[in-house]
Amino acid sequence: MREGSLDAPTRLPIDWTNPDFVDENKLDSEMRRQFEVCHGCRRCFNLCDSFPRLFDLIDDKEDEELSGVASADFKGVVDSCTLCDMCYLTKCPYVPPHEFNIDFPHLMLRYRVFERSRNKIKFFDKQIIQTDRNGRIISKFMSSISNWVTSRTNIITRRLMQLIMGIHKNVELPKFFSYTFDSRSKQIPTLININAPAYGKEVVFFTTCFINYNEPSIGDSALKVLAHNGIKSNVVYPRCCGMPQLEQGDIKRVAERAYKTVRDLKPFLDKNIPIISSVPSCTLMMKSEWPLILPENKEVKKLSKLTYDISEFLVLVNKDVGLVSGINPIEGPISLHLSCHGRAQNIGAKGAEMLRLIPNSDVKVIERCSGHGGSWGVKKENFEKAMKFAKGTIRKINTTNPKYTCSECPLAAKHLSQGIENMNTKSAIENKTLHPIQLLSKAYGLEN
Repeated sequence: MREGSLDAPTRLPIDWTNPDFVDENKLDSEMRRQFEVCHGCRRCFNLCDSFPRLFDLIDDKEDEELSGVASADFKGVVDSCTLCDMCYLTKCPYVPPHEFNIDFPHLMLRYRVFERSRNKIKFFDKQIIQTDRNGRIISKFMSSISNWVTSRTNIITRRLMQLIMGIHKNVELPKFFSYTFDSRSKQIPTLININAPAYGKEVVFFTTCFINYNEPSIGDSALKVLAHNGIKSNVVYPRCCGMPQLEQGDIKRVAERAYKTVRDLKPFLDKNIPIISSVPSCTLMMKSEWPLILPENKEVKKLSKLTYDISEFLVLVNKDVGLVSGINPIEGPISLHLSCHGRAQNIGAKGAEMLRLIPNSDVKVIERCSGHGGSWGVKKENFEKAMKFAKGTIRKINTTNPKYTCSECPLAAKHLSQGIENMNTKSAIENKTLHPIQLLSKAYGLEN
């Protein structure tokens, strides 16, 4: 037996169809097995709040042993996990292929699957993650009303939302539009640059629920940059990737979405056309989580190999044939936040590589958690902790004195922007919710 592993982390398939997966006694036994290893190691003490909670539970016992901790107390540990995967990929020396087989995030996921099997998920928590249903209804009938109700300046409605829905009254919530990106992109076709070195290349632009309903400007910039570089984009949005459902342990529904999506994308998969996403969490789902949930599905595996983050893809195009010339310098330093799910893809800082294609760009990389964690960070019991985690990241951003602050994760960008606002920083920030692709589009002179 080795003390630790120097091998690259290897993720094992999730055995979610096995009845033992939600057996309460077997789950408790596995949690105690892995927690004992964590207790003896403690390298993850400074990551998310799950580990301090676990270690405090143990240290508060007279003998300072896990055996004295009640199983019911494990729920606080689970509820503090955002499934960011950083413990697995950056800290733990006992992940597979080590024989200890520690996978803390997927252990937390298993607990949530168990909770769902016992109907322990709150009603409004279930409603928050219905991104497609909510997005379709709101964008079609009530975007203005929804934005008014959810505005932080609307004190009465936000207090009611906190009381009834459990959404913190001070969290900045995404805005909606009277259209979806998917529908608008079909009405406004982009002109392909036939003189670009990459002319003839083709991609599937997987819109994602957040771009489709909440941040269409990111999708606009992505399509402009791709078209300007001669790349044809097939805009598709069959459905949400299932990350919000995964966060709440609805793994069966995630599997159903993966099955349906690969079926819908099969004509593109048969032609080996790359699948591009501009939201790291969605890219990670298709690259990593879907193959672990459906390890025998060949189409899911093929989609996984064809999926790229947009920054990753453009960097590869630049190395292959080159991007079109005419990228203009942008004045001032750029602070780029690397999101956890971007780092979890294990592809390096591709957003930074892409931004450094801008002449004379001064890109400073902030490799630290934003604290948001998807739907986790909007809840009343988590928001203050999420902002606490954001403070360290914001302090690092401020040391770079940026003209532009951006993140590849739109939710992280929104969360950090609110934290910057709350801290009354003096940073000159051109746009609080920039995605790196928007900066590249600006450098090309494509932004209106």
